[in-house]
Amino acid sequence: MTRKIVVGLGEVLWDVYPDQALFGGAPANFACHAASLGADARIASAVGQDALGSRAIDWLLQHDLSCDWIAVDPKHPTGCVDISLDAKGMPEYRFAHDVAWDFLELKVHWQQLAQTCDAVCYGTLAQRSQISSQTILEFLDRTSPQTLRVFDVNLRQQFYGAQVLSASIQRANIVKLNHEELPIVTALLGMDHAAELEMCDQLIQRFSLKALALTRGAQGSAVYLDGQWDQRSAPKIQAIDTVGAGDAFSAALIMGVLQGKPLEQIHARAASIAAYVCTQRGAVVPIPKSLVD
Repeated sequence: MTRKIVVGLGEVLWDVYPDQALFGGAPANFACHAASLGADARIASAVGQDALGSRAIDWLLQHDLSCDWIAVDPKHPTGCVDISLDAKGMPEYRFAHDVAWDFLELKVHWQQLAQTCDAVCYGTLAQRSQISSQTILEFLDRTSPQTLRVFDVNLRQQFYGAQVLSASIQRANIVKLNHEELPIVTALLGMDHAAELEMCDQLIQRFSLKALALTRGAQGSAVYLDGQWDQRSAPKIQAIDTVGAGDAFSAALIMGVLQGKPLEQIHARAASIAAYVCTQRGAVVPIPKSLVD
């Protein structure tokens, strides 16, 4: 069977903890997890012509991911973010500015990738610069009508606004966000405040979404797919580091949809994989085979 082409579009960076630096960036995390679930995963991003950029390329090659769609920028450094964790393992982020993924360009091979991919996941952070935002939106506009365009909101600090949210969700047919992001997104889109699932239904109807996932941390998650909702509680775990859990959830969700699995099975696997990631340090960790199958 031909593997599905799944793209993580946006930032590649290093998550810098007090004691170590780990590979990261939400779209890159998504692509890595999608690869572990059977995708022909590709990352469309940029790194600097520096030591961290070389480390990022080496890391991806060691994990059997192609770097053909990662530009090497001689003028801007590789992205990094300082991360500190609170007592519950929840992260606080401090991002470097004017890094390589702030200057993404829609080269010919990116255009070809847009036209051939089965799914693409993107967020708001890489759209903090007008240059990269325009590139991301143009990439999405070149995808086929059948492509799953996954807007994984991932609000970070002040790096978002109504214009970016509106342009991003208008191009999406699948949206994933958490319970803290939901009221912010709906307010910026001029929608009335309501109960969580009512606000989700408003988004689904207004933007004709195929699927929507709402994650609630320890309180579980809700997933809508093709007219049906499924809600479930979160697996009981001892969270160490929640960075990357949402990206793992998104990857499992999208791979389940591409594989034609039933909603309940898709949601159960996504929740289990995300919970496992929370028990490990770092955004991208090997997923046990028992959770993949």
